[in-house]
Amino acid sequence: MAEISPTGLRVLREVAAQGSFTAAARTLGYTQSAISRQVAALETAAGTPLFERTARGVHLTEPGESLLRRAMTVLDELDAAQRELAGMAELATGRLGVGAFPTAMAGLVPRALAGFRAAQPTVRIGLREGVTSSQVKRLVSGVIDVAVIGTLPGAREIRDRRIALEHLIDDPLLLAVGREHPLARRRSVDLDDLADESWIAGSAKASDSMIGAWQWAEWRPRVALIAKEWTAKLGLVAAGLGVTLVPGLAAAAVRRDVALIRIRSEWPASREVSIATLAGSGAPPFVGQFADLLHETATQMASELQTRIRER
Repeated sequence: MAEISPTGLRVLREVAAQGSFTAAARTLGYTQSAISRQVAALETAAGTPLFERTARGVHLTEPGESLLRRAMTVLDELDAAQRELAGMAELATGRLGVGAFPTAMAGLVPRALAGFRAAQPTVRIGLREGVTSSQVKRLVSGVIDVAVIGTLPGAREIRDRRIALEHLIDDPLLLAVGREHPLARRRSVDLDDLADESWIAGSAKASDSMIGAWQWAEWRPRVALIAKEWTAKLGLVAAGLGVTLVPGLAAAAVRRDVALIRIRSEWPASREVSIATLAGSGAPPFVGQFADLLHETATQMASELQTRIRER
């Protein structure tokens, strides 16, 4: 007799959330055929179809909805057990897994980790760099214990109820210009005054980079030069070949022949930076201590940014 497996329940949950076998396969790291086999095995065990297939995707049937409610409880308990066991192991081995988006690696995370290492010299630290979507997957899979993530205004919120978010800082997006640029001596500038600037970005599409943060503006930035790495972008800016945006968290790493200017806008000229952990009890040891250090470091860096802008 076919049985309902935890793997099958995880597949059920992801397909229901994504509305697509293909999307669920991509999220879980499976092939589409593997997803189909898991669903077929579940339906055999249940003795009834769990999904209704349509041209626009798949939807849970009434039995599927019933099984999903039970599955959420079962999987939550399994995840809690895994976290608890992992926490016991970490108490013995002393390990903290940290993930962060690239800009946070420029100063925030390294400084917080330095404070953590001074307080907990015997704890091993694992570090993973990557975008927010990657960090969420690593948290859920247990690869990391805590992540620093950033979202731009208007970006899709994280709706995974397995993830708990704690606001860390609203990180301003600053205009970076060369020292000979007409705006170089300004401390702030209106967004609409930048409509005629030549922009340096990581993509020809403004929406693919931070300059798409003001997608509601009446003008669209003209991307003149494309550079993927921050060192290249800032080199082009210093040479007077265009302007770009720099997150406040990266300000300390910006070369001194580049001026940073605050942007005044009707909409938030910032991105929200948060600390992400797994929801519920059973958080690994040291996470709270590291989170406190992140808050302390973020406050210090915000003060240092104010000083740098005032000094010009």
